Amino acid sequence: MKKPWDFLTAFRGTAFQGEWPTVPEMFSITAERFPERKCFTVFDPRTFSLTYGQVRESVLSVAGHLNRLGVRKGDRVAVTGKNSPEWALAYLAVLYSGGVVVPLDYMLHDEEIAGLMAFAGVRVLFVDEEKYDSFDAKKLKLLGKISLSPERDNYILNLPASRGPQAEAPAGADLAAIMFTSGTTGNPKGVMLTHENLVSDCYLAQSQMDIMETDVFYALLPIHHSYTMLAVFIEAISVGAEIVFGKKLVTAQILKDLKAGQVTMFLGVPMLFNRLIKGLKRGIREKGLAAYAIIRFLMALSGLIKKIFKVNPGKKLFHSILAKISLENIRICISGGGPLPASTFKQFNQLGINFVQGYGLTETSPIVTLNPVEHYKETSVGRVIDRVEVRISEPDEEGNGEIQIKGPVVMPGYYKNEAETEAAFTEDGWLKTGDIGHLDTENYLYLTGRQKSLIVTEGGKNVFPEEIEDHFQLYDEVEQILVRGFIKDEKMKTEDIEAFIYPAEEAFQALAKKQGLALDEGTIENRISELIGEVNANLPIYKRISRFKVLKEPMEMTTTKKIKRFKIAE
Repeated sequence: MKKPWDFLTAFRGTAFQGEWPTVPEMFSITAERFPERKCFTVFDPRTFSLTYGQVRESVLSVAGHLNRLGVRKGDRVAVTGKNSPEWALAYLAVLYSGGVVVPLDYMLHDEEIAGLMAFAGVRVLFVDEEKYDSFDAKKLKLLGKISLSPERDNYILNLPASRGPQAEAPAGADLAAIMFTSGTTGNPKGVMLTHENLVSDCYLAQSQMDIMETDVFYALLPIHHSYTMLAVFIEAISVGAEIVFGKKLVTAQILKDLKAGQVTMFLGVPMLFNRLIKGLKRGIREKGLAAYAIIRFLMALSGLIKKIFKVNPGKKLFHSILAKISLENIRICISGGGPLPASTFKQFNQLGINFVQGYGLTETSPIVTLNPVEHYKETSVGRVIDRVEVRISEPDEEGNGEIQIKGPVVMPGYYKNEAETEAAFTEDGWLKTGDIGHLDTENYLYLTGRQKSLIVTEGGKNVFPEEIEDHFQLYDEVEQILVRGFIKDEKMKTEDIEAFIYPAEEAFQALAKKQGLALDEGTIENRISELIGEVNANLPIYKRISRFKVLKEPMEMTTTKKIKRFKIAE
């Protein structure tokens, strides 16, 4: 059976050795195949594009500059800043120079960034204008500092073009990146990913999702995160697709970018897709009850035809509706980084947009499963990709147990942390994810929750907060929700269930205006109580929320919009 990566055969033995190219070899192959195709594009604050040929020349020049500064094979080089072509150029240049790239979250405090650089032994820093003056090269013992913004003389695209000493090329087993991740629970850990990890994951994921050189990807979520880095950046450059960089998680700007860039591949988190589908349905309702009923009927019919007959009538049927939210050019939407309501998944497919949900961890490069367009299951996070194995450890009576993973996408370990590395793997070499789920007979994975957030109720029932939180995702009045257990009986150590809710101010203002109510704490608390009652009515007794608190301030979140679950105040 033909595989998406079969074209590599023509380059094996010349452009690269072994089964997979390294990231620089992969990019060089693409630049050779499609030198005139657009590679990186940005519209804000200025509009400009670079072709694959231009990017390769710039990358070689910057890599030479790094080598002149003293960067050698294996040296760590940090990149921090907002999404931009310059960020992507820096990432590639580090790998071309033989170095190891250390992508850092620009939303971290300066002290945290400096601490991570010191821990990783960073030699050079690429940084944008916003934080450029925050880091002193001498104090941090850096060989140099390079600007990702044109305001500085040492702007990445203005560096001298002369080449430095020839860098020693990395091999597939060599370290490519150190990804610091605190997830939602604890101290940052440096996930080590090799060239083979990243490149194999990139191509093997394509066994579940067709991407083409004519596609245009939208890089909206932070590119330092493994999700965007692999599923947008590396996937795009593996086939010669264009990347449009988005810098603001603001709906108006997103829609503008999607239309201007004629984006075909739109990657986001559940919160973003939930907002889009809510806005779309709100617009349809405004046409009147009869029009809303007709459109929802047509959506249901379109989805049925798509699923049974593998024909997609929705794109033409709902073109004008999709155009209003700049989705008319979208070929595939990809959701990751958290659980997505099955209804959101279903409605995008009904509208004619192929919707892909996936699962993975930074430790797995990150893609492990994807829902194939031709045979998707709304309640699953997808089928396990080629050459990756997933098993369920100690499954319960419903088949749920810890998800464990093996394959070329799995990290070799955590940077300078043998104890955590040893704890992350089973004795027979499987990665322990800490996630709970089950597999069906077709190797599709279903998530239940996280081991660390497990609630054990008085009756001995296991409850995962994520299962309950999912029920609130499509309520306009709920901006954020966190469900957790609290000790109900100190002696017996049994738990009950509580919820922390940060209300959506705009939705409550609209509700108060519509019903002629005063918008005060009492009104908000009463409505939240009603919502919890509605959700509880559809849950088994042991999963019902017994108490709640309405928050006045939003809960702290990661840059991929996950609540930092264990940082919530009492």
